Amino acid sequence: MPLSMYQISVPVYIRGFSILSTLIAKAEAYAQEKKIDPSVLVSARLAPDMLPFSGQVQRASDTSKATITRLTDVKAPSFPDDEVSFADLKARIAKTVAFLEGLDTSVLDDSESREVTLSFGPHKALLGGQDYMLQFALPNFFFHVTTAHDILRHNGVPIGKLDYLGAYST
Repeated sequence: MPLSMYQISVPVYIRGFSILSTLIAKAEAYAQEKKIDPSVLVSARLAPDMLPFSGQVQRASDTSKATITRLTDVKAPSFPDDEVSFADLKARIAKTVAFLEGLDTSVLDDSESREVTLSFGPHKALLGGQDYMLQFALPNFFFHVTTAHDILRHNGVPIGKLDYLGAYST
């Protein structure tokens, strides 16, 4: 039986948010242990022209919601990008996961052939649903999860590859 569009997206996103939540918990513990103002980590960046940690979590949230909106007729909730603390980011993750968990598993049925137009300034790309999922949505989501991990690690939070990969069920 082939994998469905739902199977390759919604559970994957939910797992990614579980990993982000674990990273946040480790960053909170590190900030407390080292007596670092948590806002330093929330606003930390890898490079001046990159989004801060908070922005990486926000973009992961937006990417997962946009996937559903672009491939279905479901309207995703909109969240302002106003998170300034770990608690705010955990709340955003919780709201995003609640939205994803509330979706019927059939919501993405037949979405592999739906056309999606992406716009980047003057550049436009037209992709079929499956190509959009595999070539843009999932890589974009994991870019932001990876960058969030890397920002924390760069700032001394004791995390590594196994923290990024997360727990596996048996």
